[in-house]
Amino acid sequence: MYYYYDYSFIVLLPAILFTFICQNRIQSAYRQYSQIPNSTGITGAEAARRMMDANGLHGVAINMLTTGNQLTNYYDPRNKSLNLSKQVYGSSSIASVCIACHEVGHAIQDVQHYAPLVFRNGIVPAVNLTQMASWPLIMFGLILSVTSPYGSLLFLVGVGCFMFVILFHLVTLPVEFNASNRALEQMRVLGMVNEEDYIGSRTVLKAAAMTYVAALATAVASLLRVLLIAGRRR
Repeated sequence: MYYYYDYSFIVLLPAILFTFICQNRIQSAYRQYSQIPNSTGITGAEAARRMMDANGLHGVAINMLTTGNQLTNYYDPRNKSLNLSKQVYGSSSIASVCIACHEVGHAIQDVQHYAPLVFRNGIVPAVNLTQMASWPLIMFGLILSVTSPYGSLLFLVGVGCFMFVILFHLVTLPVEFNASNRALEQMRVLGMVNEEDYIGSRTVLKAAAMTYVAALATAVASLLRVLLIAGRRR
C-alpha cells in the first residue's frame, strides 16, 4: 500500500519557531520593564500628551481602553485619537512610557503623511477583502485543478490575493520601525528618559517590532508551502 506524506509543512517550522521566540521576547521585555518606574515618574498618557504637544498635535485625544490586554494600544487615523490600554495609560513604568510614545510616533507619521503609512492605510480595505478570499480560492483551486482547468485559475487568483497580504506585512515593517525610532528620539529630546530608561525602552520596542517581522516570515512560509503542494500535484 502506498502512503503519501506531506513534508511541505517543514517550511513553516522555522517561521513558527521564530514567531514563538518573538512573542516570548516581547512578553518577557514588557514583564521586566513594566515593573521598573520611569525616572521622571510620568505615566504613559502624560508622556504621550507631552510628545504630541511638542509636535503640534494638540487636537489628538488620548483614550483609555477598557477591553484588550496591556499590549492593545493603537493610533486611529480615522478619528485622530490615541488609544491606550489601562495598564499603559495610567502606569509610570519604562514599558508604558515607551509604548505610549511609539503610538504617538504613528500620529506624527499621519500628520506628516509618512509615505509607507499612507500606502499601508490606503490598501487596508483591499487587504481585508483579499485576506478573506485568498485561502478559499487557493483550497478550491487545488481541489478543482485535478479535474478542471478553472481550478488552476482559481489557485492563481488566490495566490495573487495572498501576495497582496504579504505586501501589507512588508510595508508594515518601515512603519513600525520608524515609529519606534521617533519615540526613542523624542523621549530623549523632551527629557522623558535617562540612560537606563532609554536602554529599557529600546529593548521593549525592538522586541515589539520583531513580532511584525515574524508575521511577515510566517506569511511568506505559508505561501511557499502552498506552492510546494501545488507543484507536487502537477
